[in-house]
Amino acid sequence: MKKYWVYGIGAALVDKEIQVDDKDLQAMGVEKGLMTLVDEARQAELQSMLEDHLIHANHASGGSAGNSMIATAQFGGPTFMSCKVANDSDGDTYIADLEAAGVDHCLKGKRSAGTTGKCLVLITPDAERSMNTFLGISESLSSEQLDADAIANSEYIYLEGYLVTSATGRAAAIRARELAEAAGVKTALSFSDPGIVEFFHDGMQEIIGSKIDLLFCNEDEATSWAQSESLDEAITALKAIARTFVVTRGAQGAITFDGQKQEVIAAHATKALDTNGAGDMFAGAFLYALGRGESYARAGAFASLAASRVVSQYGPRLPAQDYPALREEFFGS
Repeated sequence: MKKYWVYGIGAALVDKEIQVDDKDLQAMGVEKGLMTLVDEARQAELQSMLEDHLIHANHASGGSAGNSMIATAQFGGPTFMSCKVANDSDGDTYIADLEAAGVDHCLKGKRSAGTTGKCLVLITPDAERSMNTFLGISESLSSEQLDADAIANSEYIYLEGYLVTSATGRAAAIRARELAEAAGVKTALSFSDPGIVEFFHDGMQEIIGSKIDLLFCNEDEATSWAQSESLDEAITALKAIARTFVVTRGAQGAITFDGQKQEVIAAHATKALDTNGAGDMFAGAFLYALGRGESYARAGAFASLAASRVVSQYGPRLPAQDYPALREEFFGS
């Protein structure tokens, strides 16, 4: 086993979660259920419109790959994170959260002036999350933040699809995949968001290259990639770009493909309060289980359980003590 089970690359964001209703989203012109990139002024405008709403998770570190790396690490699999934060209080928060979770990172003494990225997460009563993201300094995440030695000492690298929205981020993802391929390290990718797949299809194909080792996506992202409403056609399209994959389907569970066998993973019944972080938790738990040597079916079952727990509370992650308890509940050790 190499030093790191997973090496993640993605935007470092500090989340602020606010409860809203559908009328609020309409009044603010926010598209429900998607991630929308905004500038700092637009994000500030949205927050001022929501000053009287209850904030559930203020100044909690987020970002897709970061959430997944923290999950894998908290379950017991060592991880490394490449990202970029500014020399500000939000940057302090982000680094403190990574280190508290035991995630190694590239940020030691390497912070610049600027603004750390922020994500305003609007949660409606149906538990759907609508994200408005100001990338801040994460927009300039580049190959300079990569650690070739850490990549070579990892079982997997994990790329978040959001990287495709930035020219330097996309180049970093491609370079990371190339370094991983040269070192015999497997590459995992998350599609991240249906809008990302729809509007950045060509850039995503550049990141994928000839074929990715492991792809994470939900059903909407899969059908968007295939440009078909048929899940069967989408799965055929995924097999053309990924050696293995997982398609999550919310209350309908998930589908795993290990390169040979396709299996349906049952969902765990739960009362969803907040779907923010569900996909990130699924990926982090799945990668942890693979690091243990579990099958795709068993990894999917564990990831499904972990995702059901995170959507039953507010915020993209579980309390620190819940990770070892959940691991022992499922695996027995």
